[in-house]
Amino acid sequence: MKTQTSVISADLSHLDELLAIESMCFQSDRLSKRSFKHWIKHENGVFLVAIVDAKVVGYGLVISHPGTSLARLYSLAIVPPFQGKGIAIRLVETLEQKSVEAGRLYMRLEVAKKNVHAIDLYKRMGYREFGEYTDYYDDHDDALRMQKSIWQNKVLRLKNPLPWFSQTTDFTCGPAALMMAMANYGSREQLNQNTELDIWRKATTIFMTSGHGGTHPFGLALAAKERGFAVKVRVSDNAPLFVDSVRSDHKKSVMTAVHNTFSEQLSQAKIPLEYTAPTQDWIEQHLQGGYSVIILISTYQLDKRKAPHWVAVTHIDKDFIYVHDPDVGEQQTPLDCQHVPIARARFDTLCAFGKSKLRTAIALKRA
Repeated sequence: MKTQTSVISADLSHLDELLAIESMCFQSDRLSKRSFKHWIKHENGVFLVAIVDAKVVGYGLVISHPGTSLARLYSLAIVPPFQGKGIAIRLVETLEQKSVEAGRLYMRLEVAKKNVHAIDLYKRMGYREFGEYTDYYDDHDDALRMQKSIWQNKVLRLKNPLPWFSQTTDFTCGPAALMMAMANYGSREQLNQNTELDIWRKATTIFMTSGHGGTHPFGLALAAKERGFAVKVRVSDNAPLFVDSVRSDHKKSVMTAVHNTFSEQLSQAKIPLEYTAPTQDWIEQHLQGGYSVIILISTYQLDKRKAPHWVAVTHIDKDFIYVHDPDVGEQQTPLDCQHVPIARARFDTLCAFGKSKLRTAIALKRA
């Protein structure tokens, strides 16, 4: 018999009970009082508690990722005396509903492989295994990755899924994205920092808004060509790229010289270049034609930082374009950055960088 339960938003008055639940339910990886306070107040979180007889007997926390259609079930806990009474299902269903209302279409989670009861619950609720992590938790247990379409009955099926690689520096998103795209053709052994930095040295713009320079699409294309790939480049602007992102005349001059050198090398390498924006149709046609595609996006839609950022496209359907993002944020896990669904209706806005609305992409396949 199901217990009569009310599900409401968590607030600061629930802190002591939340900490007690955390202590009862988890031996490691516990959320702290500071973390609970953070997520109670955070606009990108859906934090609910289950109440029975005026007592908090469980909670569920979902983190939503700005700029994407992805939500993550970050934590779910029910005190032992109330487990098996339908409270977890009620919490998850309400979390899914509120996530959909917030514009999220997919829910992802991690669960310990030894937690067979939780895995069975999630499977009964429509979650499907999406991969796994080894040595994921503090106690060294492995984790299953699971996913569910909470918007409609759609399961992501990939013909040839790209491996995912996390960039190891703040300025090597381009090499990381290119490495993932190349690994689609059997280059998995190159997914390491040595390759990442070697590509960066080849493709760097020298400077960027701050810190080390990012990578130029022409430089990335040349690096792929050197590694035996057939490459195509599209860019919406024939002016030197990213120059507006720096202020000093010296940096502008250096970046212009780098751009001009890349342009000459691209011509000498006979790499096809089109001065037109990469459209969604162009991306889809090349994916269907056996190419991998990496594309430049603006991080402003994701984290309010106006920085250019490279991602690898992994899949496309009538509603979404899915990408591997090599940059794992502070509140993210690698799962959050893999096959990230971006609604096609907002994808073009995400892919326009800077005042000039620069749009650029690279398609490649083994020659």
